[in-house]
Amino acid sequence: MRRKTIVVATGALAPGAKVLGLHALHRFASLDSWAAWLAARPAWIGGFDFPFSLPRELVEHLGWPAVWSELIAHYATLERAQIRQLFAAFCAARPVGAKFAHRRCDGPAGSSPSMKWVNPPVAYMLHAGVPRLMAAGARFPGLQEAPSGERVALEAYPGLLARELIGRASYKSDDRARQNEARRAARSELLARLQRGESRLGISLDVNPAHQAALVDDATGDALDALLCLAQAAWAAREGAPRYGIPEDIDPLEGWIVSA
Repeated sequence: MRRKTIVVATGALAPGAKVLGLHALHRFASLDSWAAWLAARPAWIGGFDFPFSLPRELVEHLGWPAVWSELIAHYATLERAQIRQLFAAFCAARPVGAKFAHRRCDGPAGSSPSMKWVNPPVAYMLHAGVPRLMAAGARFPGLQEAPSGERVALEAYPGLLARELIGRASYKSDDRARQNEARRAARSELLARLQRGESRLGISLDVNPAHQAALVDDATGDALDALLCLAQAAWAAREGAPRYGIPEDIDPLEGWIVSA
């Protein structure tokens, strides 16, 4: 099976402005090349499409550290097979309809439980992504007691913004057989609504014709998802430090999805 590339959208929002300019769409063949690129950039505010933490209920059940940085350090030492075994055992002991533990942000964001290891395997994405962000020198508002530094990592979720703009319409698929005209039309509509600034974020997008074509032509939706994450990060940047729009009363172990 062909490994998916990692797509990153970069852009800029002037202080106090409402127009976000898309500068580039970057593609990386590996997590390590992506992480090296992040580490080489002196300053950024980024929205990343994977969970930054696990549900407190699960963490306490497993007896893992209840301080976020210590939890991630422990989680990084595990193999994927161990994670799958532990999480599957947790789910097996729970009633139908309540198999997974959830974070507080899952409801407002409409996101999958961060402990899922399949469809989508976000538990593995957390395992691969967060330690690399840490190694790149990122700080994590809402999760660290005393964050510092010029690289700011925020948990984003493109589905939250996409649903606001086009409802439950499907706009992407990794399955070539399902990459049809209806999904292409949905991508085009989603992009148009983003450009017009129709979301509650209050930000419109400036996208040149070449990027418009690339965003609509990418049937996997990876490029458009990267743009959605960029929009969420831009909103957070406009909200400003130190919280970047993250509520004061979140669980500091679980974190929050920006703009939820």
